[in-house]
Order: sequence, then structure tokens, then C-alpha cells
Amino acid sequence: MNFWVRRKSLDVLAHIDSSRQLKKTLGWPHLIALGIGAVIGTGIFVLVGRGADYAGPSVILAFALAGLLSVCAALAYAEMATILPAAGSAYTYTYSVLGEGLAWIVGWSLILEYGVTCGAVASGWSGYMVGLLNSLGVHIPEYLAVGPAGGGIINLPAVLIVVAVTFLLAQGTKESATVNVFLVAIKMMALAMFVFFTLQVIHPGYFEPFMPYGFASHVEDGATRGVMAAAAIIFFAYLGFDAVSTAAEEVKNPSKDLTIGILGSLAICTAIYILISYCAVGSWDFHEFAGSREPLAMILRNLDHPTAALLIGAAAIVALPSVILVMMYGQTRVLFVMSRDGLLPRKLSTLSGKQTPAFVTFLTGGFVAVIAGFFKLDEIAELSNAGTLLAFLLVAVSVLVLRVTKPALERTFRCPAVWLVAPVAIAGSLFFIVSLPNLTIVRFLGWNAIGVLVYLLYGRKNSELEKKPA
Repeated sequence: MNFWVRRKSLDVLAHIDSSRQLKKTLGWPHLIALGIGAVIGTGIFVLVGRGADYAGPSVILAFALAGLLSVCAALAYAEMATILPAAGSAYTYTYSVLGEGLAWIVGWSLILEYGVTCGAVASGWSGYMVGLLNSLGVHIPEYLAVGPAGGGIINLPAVLIVVAVTFLLAQGTKESATVNVFLVAIKMMALAMFVFFTLQVIHPGYFEPFMPYGFASHVEDGATRGVMAAAAIIFFAYLGFDAVSTAAEEVKNPSKDLTIGILGSLAICTAIYILISYCAVGSWDFHEFAGSREPLAMILRNLDHPTAALLIGAAAIVALPSVILVMMYGQTRVLFVMSRDGLLPRKLSTLSGKQTPAFVTFLTGGFVAVIAGFFKLDEIAELSNAGTLLAFLLVAVSVLVLRVTKPALERTFRCPAVWLVAPVAIAGSLFFIVSLPNLTIVRFLGWNAIGVLVYLLYGRKNSELEKKPA
């Protein structure tokens, strides 16, 4: 079982074969946009209503608490990313600190996380787009708008948006990041418009009582209530910032840019979530928009701003492709590095003329298109949460292990109060993992059981460390 705990040395990561090394094209503005593009998606347009349903006006506090846990994980990511500025994110960190076996499980889990998330977001985008087209008098046949689980043949709009994003990613990292900056700018302008209209009508009475359902999660009148219940739901709105660290190898100045990109994007997203929830709660009675699928648009319509409400809905359509882009980007980089390490077929780590992993990009696009076009995603979407939380946990553990085993290692960014921050990230991740539905946990274990089998049959024997121990 020695193969299970063998580690990739830091020296190996510092000397990567140039023929399989990604081109450095990104700066910190690109990284911040990637983080915002991944995190500010359907969450901001939907979860404000769901959170208010659970916690009332204290949904603002729920966003702050969920952001606090994410910040703890982000601080751990920032330290690891500057120590190991190579592609692969949590997979690479785990490989170097905790061993090949756990690294494989993290990588295999991230493949599921990114793939399912992309499929779910593409499916959600399809719903928005079909609704918009219907309002314009363009009707897509039902059998082409939903997959087999919904009584159709294929969710064609979902497949088409995945194909479009795939071809964009294949053009190159810098080109994709530039388009993402444009999409993020549109989302930010739409949210700024919401703040502009609602800040003018904030009513203190809407904040009273601030915590009508209490702090702790509990069942009240057959429904789950409380600030922590809302925080558990809202936490998943922050997933995606970890995709920033997958870009480490393509960053021009990783020691500075990665820290700014990871922490900066999360700080901005947390501030946006808190500000938007404050404006939503303060401008309208939360009872009326709680549980709404479009709470921001609903509030603007109630405030007699129908055009602004329409623009918010259009911004939601724009928001979703940027989430797909960043998540697919993260998945391609994880697959690329696992292939470069020999754990997956070497073909996946070949580069095109632009030093872009075009082959694995198109393969990933096909995988996501099948998920989006044919699978029922509402029951399996929570699998992505399990994969992310496992990654959060192991990155925090890796930071603590390196502090003990390599205290003299140069760290351009050091996680502050690491013996408080990292344990909070570990405990919080464990709490959310065990809070997932039992069926989700069973499915997650089943996916990783398949993964372990693949590793034993292929990865273990073809690992670069099997050929040349590090």
C-alpha cells in the first residue's frame, strides 16, 4: 500500500516538462473576474429569497456566516497556492502533502463537482432562455427543451450553451478570461441597478424582528427555520472560488496574483451578497418574496420598475454562461494535471499550438453536454457540494501538516491565525458534509468507489511516481 501514500515532491512541481506546461497569460484582474464569474451566478438571483424563507431579515447574517466559513477555506487555499503555483488546485496540494491516494480521491471528486455543476447550470440557463424566447414568440418544442427525465428527448438549449463555452475555452485561456470579464461586468451593472433602485426606499420596519425564527436550525410548523439553516443553504452560493486556484500555473506572478485573486474575489462576492440581501430585505416585506425563484426581479416589479426587473432577468441569463465557463475551465485543468501525473491517459495532457489543452477541453465539453442534455440534475446536483467540501477540508489539513513538517518553507502568503482558521474550515466542511442528504452521501461514496477501482486498475501502475519515485 506504499503507492497510496507516496507524495510528489515540491522540486518535481517546480520542474515541469515544458511540452506539457501551460502558458502564463493571466494577471490578478483575470483571477478576480474568474472568481466572481464562478460565485456570482444563480445564487445571487435566487438564494436571497430562499434564505429569507429560512431566516427572515437575518438572511443578511446568514450570508455573512457562510462567507466567514468560505474566507477560512480561502485563506488556506491562498497559502497553498503560493507555495505550490502549479495547476490542479486541491488535487495538487493534497498530492504533495498527504499522498497520491487522497489526491486521487480529491481529483476524482472535483471531476464530479465541476461536471455536475456545469450540467446543472446549463440546464438552469436553458429554462431561463426558453422562457425568454417564449415571451418573444419563439417556441422551442417541448421534446427539445427537456431531457428524457422530463418527458422529452434532449435539452437542446443546454447542450448548445455547453458547446459554445467549450469552443471558447479551446481558443485559449486569455481569450476565455477576457470574455468572462465582459460577462462579469454585465452582471455587476445589473446588480448595481438593483441597489440603486432599492436603497432609495429602505424601510427600517422591514428589519423587525430581525431574527424571527431564531439562530439555531430547527423545524417549525413542518419547515426548517433559523439563521444556521439559511447559512447551510446559502453556503453553496459561495462554491466556485476554488476554481481560481486551478489557474495557478497560468498566472504571470503567482506569489502576488493568486493571493489577490482568491481573497479579492471572495471578499467582493461576500460584500455583494450582504449588500444585495440588505437591499432586498429593507425594500420589501420578506414574506412576499421569500421562496421566490426570482426575488430580485419580483421586488423591482413591486417597486414599479418593470424595465429594471426585465433587465435583472436578462442579467441572470448572462450570468450563467460565465459560471459554466469557469467551472469547465477548472475541470479541464484538474484532468490535465492528473493526466500529466500519469494517473489518467497521457493524451489528456497534450497541448495545442496555443499551449491550450484543447483535447481535454473538447472531451470535457462532451461529458458536460451529455449530463446537461439527458440527465435529471435536481437530485444529483448536491453531489457537487460534497466534492467541494472534501476539497476544502483536505486543503485546510494540508496547510496544518506543512506548518509542522516544513516550518522553514518560504511562504509569500501566510494564513493568519492558522491554528484557528484552518480548524474552523475543517470543522465547517465536516458539518456541511454530514448535513447533506443521506442519498447524496451514498451516491458520493459510490462515485469514489468507482474512482478507487479506476486508480487501482490504471492510475497506480501508470503514475509518474511509479516510474520515477519522488
